[in-house]
Amino acid sequence: MTNPIGYHIPSATDSTSGLFDSALALTSRLDLTEALQEFVEAARRLTDAKYAALGILGSRGETVAFHFSGMEVNEAERLPHPPHGHGVFAEIPVDAPLIINDLASHPAFQGWPSYHPRMKNFLGVPVRIHEQVYGRLYLTDKEGGFDDEDSANMVMLANAAAIAVQNSRLYAESEDRAAWIAVSQAITTALLEGTDEEEALELIAKKMRIVSKSCTALIILPSVGDAWVCEIADGYDAENMIGLEFPPEGRAQTVIREGSGVVVDSMTRTRTMRIPALRGYGPALYAPMIVQGVGAGVIVLLRSRNQPEFDLADLAMAESVSKQAALALELASARHAQDVATQIDERAKIGRDLHDLAIQQLFATGMQITAIREDLESKDAPSDVVDLLNQAIESVDESVKEIRHIVRRLREPDANVVVVERLRREASLARTSLGFAPSLIISLHGQALPSDTDNETVAEIDNLVGADIADDIVAVAREGLSNAARHAKASSVSVTVGVDESEVRITVADDGVGLSPSRARRSGLANLAARARRHGGGFELARGEQRGAVVQWWVPLG
Repeated sequence: MTNPIGYHIPSATDSTSGLFDSALALTSRLDLTEALQEFVEAARRLTDAKYAALGILGSRGETVAFHFSGMEVNEAERLPHPPHGHGVFAEIPVDAPLIINDLASHPAFQGWPSYHPRMKNFLGVPVRIHEQVYGRLYLTDKEGGFDDEDSANMVMLANAAAIAVQNSRLYAESEDRAAWIAVSQAITTALLEGTDEEEALELIAKKMRIVSKSCTALIILPSVGDAWVCEIADGYDAENMIGLEFPPEGRAQTVIREGSGVVVDSMTRTRTMRIPALRGYGPALYAPMIVQGVGAGVIVLLRSRNQPEFDLADLAMAESVSKQAALALELASARHAQDVATQIDERAKIGRDLHDLAIQQLFATGMQITAIREDLESKDAPSDVVDLLNQAIESVDESVKEIRHIVRRLREPDANVVVVERLRREASLARTSLGFAPSLIISLHGQALPSDTDNETVAEIDNLVGADIADDIVAVAREGLSNAARHAKASSVSVTVGVDESEVRITVADDGVGLSPSRARRSGLANLAARARRHGGGFELARGEQRGAVVQWWVPLG
């Protein structure tokens, strides 16, 4: 309304209209940060307060976010942290406003820090969502002090702010759900296209880190014995996370055993931290990878200390995607089983061909030579010719024995086979995946073994390495050849195995494009590193002198 000389005089109707306009503008905001800042600005404007601030509370009642209005930037920069909620702030009821028009005289007032602006009066209002205090609105320094109308108006505005927060949460959840669904579709597509285990898990870790707004994503998988090791990592400090072992009593293995995910409000505040590398992170989420009711691994999402906590919606979506990660492992295992079955079938076919064709032809040839020899002997042929025929017959007999031995090994590939023969078999089987024959050099005490190594030398190597290390030696050779075939695009690969009294050392080198350490240390190669540690040895992946990659694995003997 106006007075007789034309000046506008604020009225209750003006105040109510401004409140409604502010509430309407507030509830129309979908971005949470913008909505909360609008709330603070509107509160200061409607009350004519000099300063306004909103402290958002965390699960422990601490201030996790702070929005302010009326303070200059240089003043705000002098504040080392937002209010802790002590003193006068702690006096704000959970369900009603608090007015203090003489702060200095209030019993709970504890004085001002040297860097803080001096304030005379105060209005505090709780912001409640579903009966819980979401935050506290602070208003200070109003000329003439705050009154009940200010309190009532701010309670109404706080209610509008609560609605705005819920709206923004629902909007954010719908956006997040759409993003998670897109990730799920991308993973499904990758699996249907036949992406191998390492690449599928790498994709899952990266996509989950991005969609969950985490800084680091880890995938924990079973390793040697009862150990569970981080084999896939993406994001901040990922290269240092590879190979971390997660203890049986830790949270990761507990999640795997129970088959149910959990969220952690802050790794920094966790009382018991069994893995020091995780202590510097804030909120965390653990999602189990379940295959047919059995835990196959766990995905860990980590946020920085200044990021918000994960909620149950995050956990539900992460658990859904983690099931697809488990499916990736299951499909990879099925493909491996199919490859093994194919190899067995191929061995059986080769064995049948050798038995039905080669042995029979050699046997027939031996009979023909025998008949010729007997005919020549009856005609008093020269003795040197007969001797040559006898040697040919002996060679045929030896060939038949060797082929029968090969057929028997093809039928029972691992039955009582020495490590030298197992290594040669791995090199032979790798021809199919590589497209060429790899080089295999086995040495004992610095001397390379010939192709016709005697049984005594072969037995000495078996005695030096032992059955347990022998299995690891074969696994290293197999993994090195497999990675060269899948990733290196090499034209030559060499496997060198050196054995002496003190050490066994394996080197797998190729001339391909090379493997980045961040990629190659995942999955199989991470397991080989764990195998080396178990025996007190070591594992390294390096670039070749000119190109390609060099894998070295060694353990002490004796």
